[in-house]
Amino acid sequence: MTKFVVNLSDFEAADPSRFGPKAANQAALEHAGLPTPGGFCLGADAYNHQIKFLNLDDAARKAVSLPFMESRSHVADVRIGLFSMPIAPEIKSELVAAYHQLVSAPACRIAVRSSSLMEDTEGSSFAGQFQTFLGIDNEDDFLTALRACWGALWSPRAMRYMDDKNIRAVDTAMAVLVQPLVEANASGGGLSQKADGGMSISATWGLGEALAQGEVVPDRYDLSSDGEILEIVGGQEFEHSVYCNVHGMPNNQVNPVSHNHQIEHENKEYKDRCLTKHQIIEIAGYMKTAEKIMGQAVEVEWAANDEGIKMLQARPLHVREINIPDEMWKGKPSMRGHPGGIGWASGRACIISCECEISRINPGDVLVTKVAGPALASVLPRVSGIIAELGGSTSHLASLGRERGIPMVLGVQNATQQIIDGSMVSVDGVSGEVRWVPPTST
Repeated sequence: MTKFVVNLSDFEAADPSRFGPKAANQAALEHAGLPTPGGFCLGADAYNHQIKFLNLDDAARKAVSLPFMESRSHVADVRIGLFSMPIAPEIKSELVAAYHQLVSAPACRIAVRSSSLMEDTEGSSFAGQFQTFLGIDNEDDFLTALRACWGALWSPRAMRYMDDKNIRAVDTAMAVLVQPLVEANASGGGLSQKADGGMSISATWGLGEALAQGEVVPDRYDLSSDGEILEIVGGQEFEHSVYCNVHGMPNNQVNPVSHNHQIEHENKEYKDRCLTKHQIIEIAGYMKTAEKIMGQAVEVEWAANDEGIKMLQARPLHVREINIPDEMWKGKPSMRGHPGGIGWASGRACIISCECEISRINPGDVLVTKVAGPALASVLPRVSGIIAELGGSTSHLASLGRERGIPMVLGVQNATQQIIDGSMVSVDGVSGEVRWVPPTST
């Protein structure tokens, strides 16, 4: 009998060739005894079965082999088919049964996440390029979210990313990870190893989607390789995210608002912070365990609710040597933020406040913006560095930057106001320091 759905607790779920590295790594964490939400995964074999069931094989091949203008209609055929056509009965029956078993607990909502066979691999994280749906609470929405995860493999954003990596959508497939939603009090990410040898944890209040999308400045906790807490940098919330001069949006200020959550901690140092000292040390320990499981440095995602910490993801982490800045930058005006974790670069500052201005970016520029979201992945081949007012070290764009060795400093307050468009700037993605050369007066 066909079995497309496998519980994460089953050892076969740790097979990345069938369930994708994202789901397989999550299964491996669970098998090693780390706390995870549990759940199930739908294999890539189900995606391939669905493509055949809908007779989309020919359209998929033409979508990746024909010239761009001729291929567009075939891409649309595949996406529309996956989104709107019936799910093969043999897949749907397993899915519906697994869904109802998963949500049998009262008020259980779920998260539905893509897990392509190429995702979270060395050099190809696909961070933020596919789909995640949080808070699904009924069967119809669950099936819609699942279809959207399948179709995300053929989205323009994902296909541009794959083109850059010499990957064809027809040569890979999409598995799907389904888990109980962690109704998080706080959530975030972590780097098990930085260029200086230490560790770093990012945290924000509530669900972590805003942090992943680069829309908040998280708390940052820097630790030694032994787990000793070295520095705590408080995060900020913002009333407005984006202002576009071209589109004339009414609010042109990004106003930081200090966290106002009052949580009783045993140490005043941690009051108003997302994590207690005990939680910081606990997450650091989980990262080191994940390192041993995966055999290398890792980037993780986690969430904390009233029951404790849950590990949500672990992917390979790209760590490179520290670069030494040029002497000319010593003594220049500077600002600090959250380091992307890699590299040093300098270039002409190009300040943009909307994707409609991306055409202004010239090769070698340092992009200065408010929100460094994964939609900016397409500009990474052009820039030498990125500075953003929002985001943190574990934002999706920071992950994509580490793949390419592009220095980033995120969470730099008022960067778009302090740095003048066209001025020379330097970006230290290890120390988190930004410097610039003020224009000379005439």
